[in-house]
Amino acid sequence: MNTYIKTVITVLTIGILGGCKVSKDIPVPNAALPENFRNAQTSDSLSIADQAIKDFFTEPELKALVDTALIRNYDLQVAVKNIESAEQLLMQAKLGNVPQLNLQLTGSSNRPSDNSLNGLSTSQFLKTTHVEDFNANLGLTWEADIWGKIRSQKQAALATYLQTGEAKKAIQTRLVSGVAQGYYRLLMMDAQMAIAQKNLGLSDSTLKIVNLQFDAGQVTSLAIQQAKAQQLVAAQLIPKLQQDITIQENALSVLTGRLPGTVERLASLDKAKVPARNSAGYPSAMVSRRPDVKSAELSLAIANAKVGVAKASMYPSLSITASGGANSFRASNWFNIPASLFGVVSGGITQPIFQKRQLKTQYELAKIDREKTVIQFRQSVLNAVTEVSDELVKIEKLKLQYDISKDRVNILQQAVKNANLLFKSGMATYLEVITAQSNSLQSELELTAIKTAQLNATVELYRTLGGGL
Repeated sequence: MNTYIKTVITVLTIGILGGCKVSKDIPVPNAALPENFRNAQTSDSLSIADQAIKDFFTEPELKALVDTALIRNYDLQVAVKNIESAEQLLMQAKLGNVPQLNLQLTGSSNRPSDNSLNGLSTSQFLKTTHVEDFNANLGLTWEADIWGKIRSQKQAALATYLQTGEAKKAIQTRLVSGVAQGYYRLLMMDAQMAIAQKNLGLSDSTLKIVNLQFDAGQVTSLAIQQAKAQQLVAAQLIPKLQQDITIQENALSVLTGRLPGTVERLASLDKAKVPARNSAGYPSAMVSRRPDVKSAELSLAIANAKVGVAKASMYPSLSITASGGANSFRASNWFNIPASLFGVVSGGITQPIFQKRQLKTQYELAKIDREKTVIQFRQSVLNAVTEVSDELVKIEKLKLQYDISKDRVNILQQAVKNANLLFKSGMATYLEVITAQSNSLQSELELTAIKTAQLNATVELYRTLGGGL
């Protein structure tokens, strides 16, 4: 027994001291980052992504929608369940090199042939025609993590668990952005509905005047047809906008985990404020905050771990087994201690031979996958920086477009008033009135679209910088 104990101690020492890795991890590469984002108006360490959701959005109805979505959105709930699943796998992986202990209780009865050697021996020495065997034992199995394979599996499980957390964050940032942009689109449609109804009223007034002039013989039926056509242009917008509003409300209901219904909104598009200052901070801070970039970084940790596992699989594995318990061929003295006690201790080394080429291929494939992961990490950083720059230039240029469009709307609205006054006094034709009204309608609709694009670009900048967590 002393020999067995010495053997076990020696093997354990080898397992503990020899726990070295057979592969070298690739560190997270230094991404090529600019000092500042392109189109950034200022070089400021502060970023709008540092603001909490409740501070970034000002409209109470929008805040309520976002809060509801963060609680009831089904995609986010699935992401939470994925985290719970990964947590269970992580807990299992942490027990990777804990010895396995099994309890076994067996009883058997064997009736050999009377004409067999076993049968003759049994009847002669045991005075019976059958042999019984009763066994109770505890079996222990343990694999020494000499090459760090089990440790690599633990690292992969941990990185996978953390990756599910980053996936949830990515869903959350997109959810916050989607709810806000959907809300602003509703405000735009409300504004466009008001514009369409106002222009429909102007077209009605013009049509009435044209009818009076037709009755007086001042214009032909062509004037009535063209005035009526202009009226129908404005009238046609109303059912289309009603349709779009209902669809957008349904989309917001899905995001907030509710059945389709109306969405409360007391604010108006003209009162929605576009922030005058949209600081993006520094690219390095954005990279450390973006969930997709962090997920790509964790993918490299997983790839490193898989290379370690594949490499370790090519080397010998050392396992130790031990079992002990009580054994007897009679039930009456089964637990007659210490006579029925037995014990077995053994150790074994397994070296793959014929699978060498297969294991080598798996190792090379794992290294290639790791190199691909490095490329994908760099790509994710590049995409993140580009997205921020895109939103910055949108915000800058949309402001210029809005100012120009607003001036155009003011001019055309004044033109409509002047055309109506001149038309009533007989100094302008109905064609001039219709043209003025048409141009004013289109310019006002365009202004609402640009204002909404400004708000959405600000929300997208907030998301691309990693805000909304």
